[in-house]
Amino acid sequence: MRFTSRPAAAVIGVTLAATALTGCTEEAVGTSGPTEAAAACDPADVKLVGQVRNESNPYEAAWLDGGDAFAEQVGLTQERLTYDGDSTRQQEQISQLLAGDTDCLVMNVLPNGDSDTPPIVEGAEGAGAYLVTQWNKPADLNVADYQYWLSHITYDGVASGKQIGDALAEAIGGSGGIIALQGILDTGAAKDRFAGLEESLAANTGVELLDDQTANFSRAEALEVTKTLLSKHGDDVKGIWAANDDMALGALEALQQAGRTDVAVVGIDAVPDALTAIEDGAMTATVSSDGPWQGGIGLAIGYCVATGELAVEDIAAEDRAWFAEQFLITADNVADFTSPETDPADFECANVFNRSQGAIS
Repeated sequence: MRFTSRPAAAVIGVTLAATALTGCTEEAVGTSGPTEAAAACDPADVKLVGQVRNESNPYEAAWLDGGDAFAEQVGLTQERLTYDGDSTRQQEQISQLLAGDTDCLVMNVLPNGDSDTPPIVEGAEGAGAYLVTQWNKPADLNVADYQYWLSHITYDGVASGKQIGDALAEAIGGSGGIIALQGILDTGAAKDRFAGLEESLAANTGVELLDDQTANFSRAEALEVTKTLLSKHGDDVKGIWAANDDMALGALEALQQAGRTDVAVVGIDAVPDALTAIEDGAMTATVSSDGPWQGGIGLAIGYCVATGELAVEDIAAEDRAWFAEQFLITADNVADFTSPETDPADFECANVFNRSQGAIS
């Protein structure tokens, strides 16, 4: 997806036995990783799988829709998997996939938390399945130490957390109390975004953080947490910082029920309901990571390597684990983001790293 208008560690090594690949050229996979010759799957034999927490989250539903768009572009279908935020269920789904035919299997995965990523990576490595992960991984887990873990994509959560923090500070006139709704605490996204809020608070000294609690990226949980915090802090609450839009929307519902139309709310993800709320003036700001693009790009990278159009050794070091572009959305530019249209060029092999903002440090 491309918007029509937008602002211009030590790791255990795994030795793979030589394998004859059905639908792929019969060459041994050496310790240097899948080469262009060894990875020449027939495009029709590639199996595409996208896995997110749930489709009730509009952002994650859009992610899977983007995977469908890429699959259609190359004449395939995507298997859509959801695990309802249950790490055990996620691992079971991955194990089932890897116990089957992994020849030319491509997986684009959202690990539930940082600690969920290592077993997924090691499983894919042992099975010879092409893997792209997004958002969550331990900081000391190095993509370049693996052969089939092709890339890890995330966003600068500190920057986005600060962006919406600054927008919130501006909306409340630079002073007043706010509450913060944190995401799943065992995720890099939640940790980084809250660190960004802390940076914003350091810069906007008139803004006071009254309270923060996790609502696990859930609208329903955010509704209940916000009710509790509103009851606790009353009129002192001038703004609500939420680590994603689903929680921001839950907070908005709580505010509506309480008759509090004077409280500014910010989030992250640019889901359709949040964009509508910004248009209507009910919400102040969000940040877009372009979920449909995420859903397509992870599959595209895997597909390009699997079919031999891209060799792992030719992927630049900074593109093995990288930050992707993101966009701050306010009332001033929300119209630019409400009507995204598919651009197949985003998923062409020559372009799959075009949105890189640099390596994850």
